[in-house]
Amino acid sequence: MHICVTFVSDNMDSIILLFTCMFAGVVSQFVKAFPSNSHLPLNQFVIHISLPALVLFYIPKVVLGSHLLFPLGIAWIGFVLSYLFFNLLAKTFGWSRKLTGCLILLGGLGNTSFVGFPVIEALYGKQGLETAIIVDQPGSFMVMATLGIIVAALYSKGKPDLKTIGRKIIFFPPFVAFFIALLMNALHFQFPDIWQNVFQKLGNTVTPIALVAVGMQLKLDKHSKHFGFLALGLFFKLMIMPAFFVLLYKVILKQQGLAIDVSITEAAMAPMITASVLATSYGLKPKLSSMMIGIGIPLSFATLAFWYWVLHF
Repeated sequence: MHICVTFVSDNMDSIILLFTCMFAGVVSQFVKAFPSNSHLPLNQFVIHISLPALVLFYIPKVVLGSHLLFPLGIAWIGFVLSYLFFNLLAKTFGWSRKLTGCLILLGGLGNTSFVGFPVIEALYGKQGLETAIIVDQPGSFMVMATLGIIVAALYSKGKPDLKTIGRKIIFFPPFVAFFIALLMNALHFQFPDIWQNVFQKLGNTVTPIALVAVGMQLKLDKHSKHFGFLALGLFFKLMIMPAFFVLLYKVILKQQGLAIDVSITEAAMAPMITASVLATSYGLKPKLSSMMIGIGIPLSFATLAFWYWVLHF
């Protein structure tokens, strides 16, 4: 009961923001003032401005060390697991490259910050939030900015052109920012406070703008061919992924403690909002990626309750 009260009082504003922005995007589909492709400039704003600012604010502050290994494994091992899982199914059933790429991105990248932070703080307190930040920044965010971009570029074309793909990755704004931030981290250099405040405020626009863009593309067609893939993608992300880490961390490696429980809970988060932006930007089944966010986020609150029960009872 105490956990529920804390969650409602301290973190409900973050949850309300998620659903309000998504709802605003859905409503805008019926407002004539918004062109049908309004989501495109919003996605580009997130990619060219919001995400680089977020990287430049957080990554230079990350303290590298062995304490990162288990939280980092959630993001890096989880993405590799998604790649292997959906590639195997794609070869078995003959899926298109765009469908496979979409499922790899949305199944392999979790919403470890925008949903993850308020949920983790509610369930595990400020101490749990410290582990959640490790899972998110050097974990999920770095995976998105490296492996995620590589997968998006590879699967956006039928015959990958390595030169073109390499150029896309190198000049992808979040990747450029990531490289600069990593160099700053190595040199122990920080921006002046005034610039850190600017980057933080710009970075805070990722969630509302990206979710409005998701809502603009969210259409639930009863006859859509995406529902089977939607169910499979969400089952992998919300159930198979955390089950894998319970088996690996708790059973095989026999790890216990707050950091392990927080890491596994982060593995059970809904698909990453930015992964949907990335998939849409590269033409990887935009409707399916939006559905995985729009349905995955509310559904994840039920599955998160299940995994919390598994970890503590």
